[in-house]
Amino acid sequence: MPTSSSSDAELEDLPETPDTTGAYPRLTDEQIMLLSQHGERKPLTRGTVLFSEGDRDRGLFVVLDGRVRVVQEDGPGGEPRVLAIHGRGRFVGDLSMLTGQAVYVTAVAQTDVEVVEVPYDRLKEAVTQDQALGDLILRALILRRNIRADLGAGLRIIGSRYSAGTRLLRDFVSRNRIPCRWEDVEDDPEAEATLRAFDIPPDQTPVVIWQGRTVLRNPGTTELADLIGLRAAPSRTAYDLVVVGAGPGGLAAAVYAASEGLSTIVLDAFATGGQAATSSQIENYLGFPAGITGGELADRAVVQARRFGAGFTVPGEATSLTQADGYHVVGLAEGDDLDAHAVLVATGVRYRRLDVPGTDRLEGSSVYYAATEFEARLCRQDAVTVVGGGNSAGQAACFLARRSPEVNLVVRHEDLGRDMSRYLAERVERSPRIRVWRNSEVAELLGDEALEEVLLRDLRTEQKHRVTTTALFVLIGAAPHTDWLREQVPLDAGGFVLTGLAAGCHDGTLETRRHGVFAVGDVRSGSVKRVAAAVGEGSAAIRQVHDYLESAGRR
Repeated sequence: MPTSSSSDAELEDLPETPDTTGAYPRLTDEQIMLLSQHGERKPLTRGTVLFSEGDRDRGLFVVLDGRVRVVQEDGPGGEPRVLAIHGRGRFVGDLSMLTGQAVYVTAVAQTDVEVVEVPYDRLKEAVTQDQALGDLILRALILRRNIRADLGAGLRIIGSRYSAGTRLLRDFVSRNRIPCRWEDVEDDPEAEATLRAFDIPPDQTPVVIWQGRTVLRNPGTTELADLIGLRAAPSRTAYDLVVVGAGPGGLAAAVYAASEGLSTIVLDAFATGGQAATSSQIENYLGFPAGITGGELADRAVVQARRFGAGFTVPGEATSLTQADGYHVVGLAEGDDLDAHAVLVATGVRYRRLDVPGTDRLEGSSVYYAATEFEARLCRQDAVTVVGGGNSAGQAACFLARRSPEVNLVVRHEDLGRDMSRYLAERVERSPRIRVWRNSEVAELLGDEALEEVLLRDLRTEQKHRVTTTALFVLIGAAPHTDWLREQVPLDAGGFVLTGLAAGCHDGTLETRRHGVFAVGDVRSGSVKRVAAAVGEGSAAIRQVHDYLESAGRR
């Protein structure tokens, strides 16, 4: 795949990017004809820009003749970097077109071309007529997003590895599957050169560079989200349903509610997908015999919910639940309130920290609570340590072992299959790169500014071992995110939301004692902590939401 800068003459001679992964499929004549019926044919001269980095609400382009190149702007004075070339029968687009975000690349006519532009609304109509075509397009766009992330296309974040602000931005873009290139001011000469080019002093880092020119200096996640279109402005004064939490349960509820005509908005404090989106491979979810990454499952669900009209606001952290004028009122940390006839709580759980010496000092630079592609790239070729004995820890260890030469898995008990699915435990034990430390715990993190070693303690003998590692992945369970609900709906002793009989409601319902407020997924007391169970509850809850709205005279 071409990735280097070139002159215009050289660019015109670049060949079409081969399709080796399914990211660049060629449409059949029948598929082109179908899309042509929903779009507009346009002849474009060489050099015409089809869409630019930062554009929103753009359509899909089908190339009928000629070639189109996709490029990344690299900043002042820099030549655009070529990411892909598309010829006849290929389609040009970005996943952001389906998820409501700004696009992260620019498409330019490499030669005189003829294209069909299919607007997003018309594209939705086209794919309903051909399910295979819709799946082909969606899968290709997801794969292209992954390829661009590996190439460092997208946002540029420049900051210090020791900065909490840099870590927050890195985590935010990683969890939201946003293509990004991070440049460390500590050891990346290109980072220093870029800061000088933009006349940015070091005390104003981290910075985000967007479209090769827009600069955010030391931004928060809300400012970054507004820039790239993750935060949708409310489209009405009151919604039929506000879904708080965009994990599997919340996403399923959004799909079913919006598809059945309920005005729906989904909030999440950090990212769509919840804990499931951090899973490198979900292998026991119905319908995906080869498995699916948590990120892809989340992206597919967001596209599906948006197709039916659901809105998304990320970050959108719920801080309170009150009542006013017959509505439920969800207060947000970002300063807005949302009124709703019904509220569905799907906030899931928050990761537990490892309370050992060294965590406070090194958490910002070397401790992670998820193992995604982004973290794996940061830890490439380095020894890492995973703490935990459940499925999340096992999946993380197997995933990291693809890149890291040594993965230490620390488990507090003897039987790896006690809390981990048997197939996963066997895979861990077979991996030559994973060393399992049974009956052990992390006693201390060692290192000055970055993690260098972990001190492990054998729980039976009290013997201690120093293990070289550059990153620690903590996957030791989580606590429910329900502080904002206290004194509003009943919680159990662990802080999980009570529903149904346990809350004094009808048997089998997902409603809390407060009528019109429902809870699904991991946050619900007594729930089965599985992706499929959360999806089932999210979809089942919508039937109960309809019943409530009808009984309350809201429909």
